[in-house]
Amino acid sequence: MSGSRLRRPPGALALGLAVLVGASGAAGVIIGARQSTAQVERVPDMQESLAVNDGPAENFLLVGSDSREGTSDDDPNADQIGTESEVTGRRSDTIMILRREKDGGAALLSLPRDLWVPISGTDHSSKINSAYNEGAGRLARTVTEALGIPIHHYVEIDFQGFQTLVDAIGGIELCVPNPARDTKSGLALEPGCQEIDGTTGLAYARSRTYEEFVDGDWQLDGRADLGRIERQQLFIRTAVNEVLGQVRDDPFALGDLIDAGAGAVRLDESTDPLAAAEALRAAAEIGLATYTLPVDPITIGDQSALELAEGADAVLAYFNGTGPQPAPDATVPG
Repeated sequence: MSGSRLRRPPGALALGLAVLVGASGAAGVIIGARQSTAQVERVPDMQESLAVNDGPAENFLLVGSDSREGTSDDDPNADQIGTESEVTGRRSDTIMILRREKDGGAALLSLPRDLWVPISGTDHSSKINSAYNEGAGRLARTVTEALGIPIHHYVEIDFQGFQTLVDAIGGIELCVPNPARDTKSGLALEPGCQEIDGTTGLAYARSRTYEEFVDGDWQLDGRADLGRIERQQLFIRTAVNEVLGQVRDDPFALGDLIDAGAGAVRLDESTDPLAAAEALRAAAEIGLATYTLPVDPITIGDQSALELAEGADAVLAYFNGTGPQPAPDATVPG
């Protein structure tokens, strides 16, 4: 565990836009937000892959895409992530499910992208992130069919959008106890607290080979995707509290951030950005509980993967609406 702390976070991934837009009660900002969110890109042909919402909660599938769209040769991240011409298409880099209870409260479940599941519409199993290779709809159906979790809304952000949101908020203050790096994602941090921009924020959020310099040597966080999930959840938990506090202090300062956020995400065709944002804001003020799906490592042929472990059934039962809420990994109080 890295022991890092985040301050002044950007409204992590797709959840950030929802909280930021929904938290503003100023009429002028809401009018501007309505105009901006009308320009949000939509993911076509998603409706047949989404469930009818007739229960006590609604589930948002949040996807961080590794699309390089908009990344040029002179982008600071080009050496680490590649450019749009070098790396084509979209793959899921992060998969989360946000469950919002209609009577209040919310919970966030992170799905390891190496989780081995049956892929919807095929006769084979593979890592869950491979479902996204054939479109957002197949990923949503795979989550529903393999894990039993109905998906009602879809929200996606790519690398360029992540950087935009971090920079639009003015950066993040990240605190780490030791020097840290990831040579694959391009992360390089000094010990202590430091302001980081969108480029470094992306390297931190993507890090799967995170290392700390301890006792004279670089020590690898061997948890790979599971370690990264822990860091991302830290990022999101802090974001919810900090962003809500900021917008209460100065809601009229949100104009530029709303414009940036509206251009950073993709939604399914039927989701109203402002209605979803207000619902998520209300839930976040009550409390956001975070969960990591219990898994065990396995080997399938020559692939390292993960399978559901003891305790997974209780977590899945809560997110699919058939069981009580289990104890979370952590909670942000409202």
